Amino acid sequence: MAGTRTVIPLILAAILAPLACAQDLAGARESAGSGEGFPGRIPLPTWGGSQLWADVHVLHEWRIQERAGHGGDCRLLGPKEFCHATGSFEKCLKRLGQIQRSQQIEPIRGRAVVILHGLGASRWTMRRLADYLQDQGGYTIVNVEYPSTRGSMADHARSLARVIDGLPEVEELDFVGHSMGNIVIRHYMADIQRQWGRPDPRWRRVVMIAPPNHGSLAATRLSDNSVFKTVLGKPGRQLGTEWTWLESDLATPPCPFGIIAGGRGGGGGFSPFLPGDDDGRIAVNTTRLKGASDFVLVPMIHELIANDSRTFKYTLSFLANGFFVAEDQRQPVLEHPPAEIANRRPPAGDGSQSPPPVAGRPGAQTR
Repeated sequence: MAGTRTVIPLILAAILAPLACAQDLAGARESAGSGEGFPGRIPLPTWGGSQLWADVHVLHEWRIQERAGHGGDCRLLGPKEFCHATGSFEKCLKRLGQIQRSQQIEPIRGRAVVILHGLGASRWTMRRLADYLQDQGGYTIVNVEYPSTRGSMADHARSLARVIDGLPEVEELDFVGHSMGNIVIRHYMADIQRQWGRPDPRWRRVVMIAPPNHGSLAATRLSDNSVFKTVLGKPGRQLGTEWTWLESDLATPPCPFGIIAGGRGGGGGFSPFLPGDDDGRIAVNTTRLKGASDFVLVPMIHELIANDSRTFKYTLSFLANGFFVAEDQRQPVLEHPPAEIANRRPPAGDGSQSPPPVAGRPGAQTR
């Protein structure tokens, strides 16, 4: 029964995602060749297409997105997901500049919080948390969309880097990730340190919500399931049987970071198939990452923890103060979990697998 509950949502996602994106693709084809990127500059509605498009530039409620697997095919979305231009990145950026001047939209400045959703989700799943941080903390929010079931972690990290490159007036950057979004953040930080030889001095704090910091045992066990492989693609495999090779490309955040894990708080968790306590998808022990400044448990399942009011308050507290509850109640993570618990290597019988292609990749990040 538990296996059925796991697979059914994946099947629904496989059916609904193409339908939701069909209108976006049709609109892009119809607008091809238009001098301004969209016939008559008339904004047209879209269905989001969260598993087909990646943010590469964000200005408040405006965003330029690039179509997954089609480099150079971009679109400009405004409020309510209306499409205002299509074509090259440069064409969309030019149109955004015109809109910014005509509407007197201020650039993003000062301190911003970059938020990333998890696998199979969209930025709308993080909207309540984003609104809370904006309303209660006064933060400027950059809620990033990326096609989490397509491409690879490296692809998503590059898209995130482009978004952040477009924030030159931001002086301090905080990050909040849910689930796989944290792995994208860690990959991005490793890439920047490898390229620059140092961290970005603007990085301030990171809040990890239900992070699979040592891979996902659930993803490993579902690796032979055809529905799982079709729906969740390479990112799903990277969190499972390919974790050993992915892990070398991830950084431990070089700034203060805290971890919010989901679980029951007792000996057993929400799933009978995971060891110890868990949130139904991720074992609590596998969320732990050595070096975390603080750790807290929220009694909630994986899919809902990012929308829990306790998570809101803990996240705001850590971003503002560097702790979840109080300075004298911090629970730093001093050690990694044991390798057999952390799922740090493929399961028995997978030893004959070859690493995924990494041609041209620089040397692995030293952690």
